[in-house]
Amino acid sequence: MLPDPGFAARHAVLAAGYGHRPDPEDPAQVLAMPIVLHIPKVDPPARTAVLEAAAAATVALCLDPRVGVDADGEAGPWQRDYLAWTDARIRKVARRARGAQWLAVQDVDGVTVTVDGAQARAFVPRPVGALDQRVRKLQIGGTDLEHDVPGEGDPEVPVLWLNAALGMTVGKAAAQVGHAAMMLAGAMTVEQAASWAADGYRCAVRDAGPEQWTVATAKVAEGTAVAVRDAGFTEVAPGSMTVVAVAPAGR
Repeated sequence: MLPDPGFAARHAVLAAGYGHRPDPEDPAQVLAMPIVLHIPKVDPPARTAVLEAAAAATVALCLDPRVGVDADGEAGPWQRDYLAWTDARIRKVARRARGAQWLAVQDVDGVTVTVDGAQARAFVPRPVGALDQRVRKLQIGGTDLEHDVPGEGDPEVPVLWLNAALGMTVGKAAAQVGHAAMMLAGAMTVEQAASWAADGYRCAVRDAGPEQWTVATAKVAEGTAVAVRDAGFTEVAPGSMTVVAVAPAGR
């Protein structure tokens, strides 16, 4: 069962892919989705949980009713900005928030997800030169967290395999797993995506060493997984495969 009558149309936007329109000439008009990670100075959350929250928050916003139309055919309040973003080259920028900063950005249009005590909020895409000041002032750097050792994870949820060889910062990795979650949802049938939505878009983010990365990329070649290839604006070379997203059997 679909969550609401407009879910199929919102899913169709993800299924259609991105990048149909060239970037604007003015860099300040380039659209980007901010992702803010809640990383307090004292007792910070586990890296894995932060990335899983970022991935879930991104896809949750992309399939939120406010990016589509309501039962009367009226456009949701986020639809115009969201569709403009999906029609261009997808960009995301992750930032860090603490304390009062984190509380303040809850009033900026977006979706917050909590995973094992870690929190991330994905925001409605905006021109980079016109971000809400509560988001703009947040630090982009300083999002590194120690690598933790998560368990095997729930076999019933998608796995987003990070290319460990690239050594991405937490901020960069958050943007990449967010993109992977979008791509995976678009590659699913609408019924599969609805099932994932009912589960809160739970996923497992794991670092892939050389052996696991070979297995993951083989699935991409087989057409049973989707891969993110980065444009190379920050940290990694253009065309680098950063994440492979694999849906569980039966989804």
